[in-house]
Amino acid sequence: MYFKPIQFTMEISLKNQRILVTGASRGIGRAIAEQLSSSGAEVLIHFNTNLEQAEQVQKTLSGPSHLVPCDLSNLELVKGWIPELVKTYGKIDAVVNNAGIAVSIPDTAKTDAWTGAWLKTMDVNINALAIICKEFIEHARQNQNGRIINISSRAAFRGDTPDYFAYAASKGAIVSYTRSIARYYGKEGIKAFIIAPGFTRTDMAQDFMDQYGEEYALNDIALTELTEPKDISPMVTLLCSGMADHATGTTIDINAGSYVH
Repeated sequence: MYFKPIQFTMEISLKNQRILVTGASRGIGRAIAEQLSSSGAEVLIHFNTNLEQAEQVQKTLSGPSHLVPCDLSNLELVKGWIPELVKTYGKIDAVVNNAGIAVSIPDTAKTDAWTGAWLKTMDVNINALAIICKEFIEHARQNQNGRIINISSRAAFRGDTPDYFAYAASKGAIVSYTRSIARYYGKEGIKAFIIAPGFTRTDMAQDFMDQYGEEYALNDIALTELTEPKDISPMVTLLCSGMADHATGTTIDINAGSYVH
């Protein structure tokens, strides 16, 4: 007896979705914005000061998009930002919290300097993210639907070098915060996911390579090439689609086999 194989096709359409991507003017955020747009989403392109780069990203998008500046290191500006975006553009269906900084500070630095780097990192990487999530949840609860994709790091799980302790700690906080959101708001239609990239070829990563060299990063992974931003964006698109909602609370590692847990 011959059974004809069943063929499955999966097309992801984000038509009629409006999605905010923070840190979308370059690197991973840019790749995410481009992928979401190509799948039909209306993208809110967040940037801080680099308007020219953000405009370049906007020109590459195939669908509607808007430039939405905000200095995430200034928490007073972050407060009320989501409600203002909703008032201006309408319902937001998903938030991709990608923006982040990695401030290098040696463990031998003066305590005042070390503390300054620590607090700046925390403000951008977790404090601003927490405010954005909090205000988005308030909005999403009204609609009984919303998705949050928070970009963490493998450093949250395996740690980092002493000059990037603050970065690792901030990314670890993202993990526990996102899991809490997933567990306690799911019945109100809110899903939350964590993506934990490893070393990815971006402008921010170049600072690390300038310090340690590219071979250091290559020797640390199981593949022959460093992860690129385009390797991360398809997973974000899938999570935004609603096709993986039962993975809410999950951490998805994209680190070229450099850390498996």
